Amino acid sequence: MNPHLHDLTLRPISGPDELYLFNHLPYVLNAQIAGDLAAGRRRPEWLWLALRGERVVARAGWWSRPGDRHPLLMDVFDLAGEADADDAVRLLEAALRDVVPAGTTPPEYLRFLPSDWRDRPDTRQVVEDRMGALERAGAKLFVERLRLEWRPGTPIAEPGGRLAFRPVRDPEELIGLMTLVLDGTLDAHSREELTRTPPGQAARDQYHDELERYDSPRDWWRVATLPDGEPAGFVLPAHNGYSSVIAYIGVVPAHRGHGYIDDLLAEGTRLLAAQDVPYIRAATDLGNGPMAAAFARAGYVTIEHQIDMTWRAAR
Repeated sequence: MNPHLHDLTLRPISGPDELYLFNHLPYVLNAQIAGDLAAGRRRPEWLWLALRGERVVARAGWWSRPGDRHPLLMDVFDLAGEADADDAVRLLEAALRDVVPAGTTPPEYLRFLPSDWRDRPDTRQVVEDRMGALERAGAKLFVERLRLEWRPGTPIAEPGGRLAFRPVRDPEELIGLMTLVLDGTLDAHSREELTRTPPGQAARDQYHDELERYDSPRDWWRVATLPDGEPAGFVLPAHNGYSSVIAYIGVVPAHRGHGYIDDLLAEGTRLLAAQDVPYIRAATDLGNGPMAAAFARAGYVTIEHQIDMTWRAAR
């Protein structure tokens, strides 16, 4: 038995007045947490601490969309530099029992990391310690992603004339195109979803669970058409509540191999840039070489990596 176990306090914060305690451990999301609480994207009972006396040794936090009953993501998990990994595991186990409904699989964990995290021994050790604690609690690495950014002043390719662009007509048109795009997708989350769900239902679920929840104008969304009017693909510029983003982009299988992804990405970037935004964000899997190359050609730079971990079973 750990002789110090009785010294460990595991609990959520009591309210916004304890945010200073939760934010004692540094992370890029700290600056957003107060606003998220006010907007209903987080709740005090979803922000957990492991304390030894007054000292924070670990923390864990969850996020949702406003109005959701249960968290959608776990996006905060930190250990103090001198923390015992056992304390972090105990925190995870206690918090998950309280936060996640019984009989359900915990929501995915994600973490933003420096793009060179593997090349920096100190950073790599911290990442591996954190992932090790998560693995002991039942999580496993699912995918690593690139987080990308376009900045004002970066050139945008002029329209080439090969494609015409128009707004999406209605949700059914978009869901139909999304269904086609899932054929041959290299996106890890989509590929995993397709092992459990037919393409049409997977597209419909993504539309309702994610895309229709964006508050930005739907008339930003564009379908690309060939001269005869046939759709070749689509791009969905949006604002996710934090940043302007390329929310989804795809070329239908019948028209891949012609470089249309570059036209689509330029159109989406042009539309958002016209809103005078400070930057545009996007993301793609580290293993999705063609999409990463398209973003690079369009002037998007890698600002971070993102680790996604999933849980092996319902709790």
